[in-house]
Amino acid sequence: MRDLDEYVKKGGSLADLKKRIADMGLEVADAIGFANWIVDDPEQRAKGFEAMKRDMDTVAQIGGKFIAAPPVGAHEKGAASLNLAQVAERYAKLLELGRQTGVMPLLELWGFSHNLSRLGEVAYVAIECGDPDASMLLDIYHLYKGGSAFSGLRQLNGSAMHILHVNDYPAAPARAEITDAFRVYPGDGVAPLGVIFNDLRNMGFRGYLSLELFNRDYWKQSPLKVAVAGLEKTRTAVQKAFCCALFPG
Repeated sequence: MRDLDEYVKKGGSLADLKKRIADMGLEVADAIGFANWIVDDPEQRAKGFEAMKRDMDTVAQIGGKFIAAPPVGAHEKGAASLNLAQVAERYAKLLELGRQTGVMPLLELWGFSHNLSRLGEVAYVAIECGDPDASMLLDIYHLYKGGSAFSGLRQLNGSAMHILHVNDYPAAPARAEITDAFRVYPGDGVAPLGVIFNDLRNMGFRGYLSLELFNRDYWKQSPLKVAVAGLEKTRTAVQKAFCCALFPG
């Protein structure tokens, strides 16, 4: 969202950007903002909802349909533990805002966060909000970082998930020390991608696979080189997973 805001401040047109995206045969899967929609403080939360609405309106203008809703403001070490039932109520209100703007918020799991770091917590909020449009935004690295077993994915309805952040992680450093910067291309680490992709397919997931990396070594390379490598490695990892499922051993 910061990039889009800066683009507009410099005189860029969101309508022109939408056309450029469409002319290239691309779609806007989602975007991420950092609004404090989840926090306990009423004043901060109200400002967070206002910020989220602005972000949703921006995403709508470039043809997007989804926006990430991470636990910003309640994620840092030392943050108060949130009442998940109250978080579910706040997420329900956020979903209503999404229907008004045409851009639906995806409840995002952050493995390093003090709140919503585990699959069970995010699933609880999505279920207890009581809204049929609720959807979780999960991430292979973040599931590992937060300590959730990947087998828990089998308990979910994949058709209700629109996007999965894909990546991989190395065997070292250990879970407690690993950070976003250690993420690597799918297939270049030790994540059980074969099991994950097959479980996702079997549970009905047909959404976007969105490559998300914060590896500083990749930042030194051109965006095009990283995008090409990322697309190829993601495709290879998915094809390998399905091939091994059809022809085990």
